Amino acid sequence: MSSAEPVNLLGLGGPELRDLVAQWGGKPFRAKQLQRWMHQRGEDSFDHMTDLARDFRRQLGERCTIVAPSVATEQRSSDGTRKWLFDVGRNNAVETVFIPEDDRGTLCISSQAGCTVACPFCSTGYQGFNRNLTMAEIIGQLWHAKRVLEADLASARIPGGDGSSAAEPVRVISNVVMMGMGEPLLNYDQVLGALRLMLDDNAYGLSRRRVTVSTSGVVPMIDRLAHDCPVALAVSLHAPNDALRDKLVPLNRKHPLSELLDACNRYLEHAPRDFITFEYIMLDGVNDADEHAAELIAIAKRVRCKFNLIPFNPFPQSGLKRSPAARVRLFAQRLMDGGVVTTVRKTRGDDIAAACGQLAGDVKDRTRINERLPNRATIAIKEERE
Repeated sequence: MSSAEPVNLLGLGGPELRDLVAQWGGKPFRAKQLQRWMHQRGEDSFDHMTDLARDFRRQLGERCTIVAPSVATEQRSSDGTRKWLFDVGRNNAVETVFIPEDDRGTLCISSQAGCTVACPFCSTGYQGFNRNLTMAEIIGQLWHAKRVLEADLASARIPGGDGSSAAEPVRVISNVVMMGMGEPLLNYDQVLGALRLMLDDNAYGLSRRRVTVSTSGVVPMIDRLAHDCPVALAVSLHAPNDALRDKLVPLNRKHPLSELLDACNRYLEHAPRDFITFEYIMLDGVNDADEHAAELIAIAKRVRCKFNLIPFNPFPQSGLKRSPAARVRLFAQRLMDGGVVTTVRKTRGDDIAAACGQLAGDVKDRTRINERLPNRATIAIKEERE
């Protein structure tokens, strides 16, 4: 048995897995079989992969492992939303959320332990940042959630059963969004590998239209993604002008709106959808005035887009308030009257802190952000109102 650290196969894409198998004299179809066992059937025991040769299974058992991050806690919302807290080691944990709907099941995945962007309306940003997640940790969230949800569904369909004799599992997760903890495009290489595996027909086989990367505006990486793996793109806009966005999305100081909108137009040349989704969190008295709506309409004339208005989900450190429902409706109507496709996101999972902006996990901060910027939300609000 080799003394080397076992290879976690959840961190290998199709080409890497084929290369590994080839090193042992195996043919490419063996790698595809192995992928299907891991990602489609959720199997983590090589002994159970019965159509693989016995010697090959022995090699796998000696040199490899299939391990997702361990689950610290699981919570279930009254609306069916489920949230897992995954332990990723060294006192760090990240959160993953599954949102069931009538026509889809969406899994929201984290890409970093914490976040460096530090938006004042996001609870993740208040935890600071520790490290990027590995590809195995990113895919491990999907692997675990798929395995658990499909097993639960199989059990429910067999009265008194445990799902062990169920037929091929029904796809429960139809959509994946990289909208959990962290800025995905600041962990580009690991996220790219995970995205490619999500799209791989021998793994998760998801459509490019059903996999979404959400970014706060890392312009160079938006351009790279357009060429490397163009999936649906959502941009955390949250403000219609540079002065306000500098405060609400600090990354804007490095990549201002004009650069970001140009990058969005370049992305559309490769995107699987013919629009960019602009996410816009509704903050009472901060970014919800009529003049802000007028500025957003002007942005929509520059980029083919739709707006997703997000009711703010308060948390203690923010000092911010949710725009009243009537104001959100009026704001949405102004955008629609201006010819902009607009939706208002329905808040899900807020009773278990699983809604947008509430994911916090547990992060051993290396950035000391709360020591450096203890009152950043209050300062932003004060400056805007003055």
